[in-house]
Amino acid sequence: MSFKDLLKEDQRLVILRSLEEMPAYEANESILDTCLESYGHNISRDAVRTHLAWLQEQDLITIREMSGCQIAKLTGRGQDVVTGQAIVPGVKRPRA
Repeated sequence: MSFKDLLKEDQRLVILRSLEEMPAYEANESILDTCLESYGHNISRDAVRTHLAWLQEQDLITIREMSGCQIAKLTGRGQDVVTGQAIVPGVKRPRA
């Protein structure tokens, strides 16, 4: 596995963990971008949207649009990944 792939997996886990900490398990892409930055991932808003689309394809989040801004919500399956009860290739497994 390449370093680039490891970064992507960690970024996706950070997004899922951030959503788990939010009220109602949801946040907009701007908040998620800020969360990623706080964990040392300085990526573009386009990269955040790409991760959100991928996570939605895996049924880990749902996405709705409001005024051109994407709002992500954690699914039950996504929460299982955050807690380590489920494993999804492409998302870093959380540490015990």
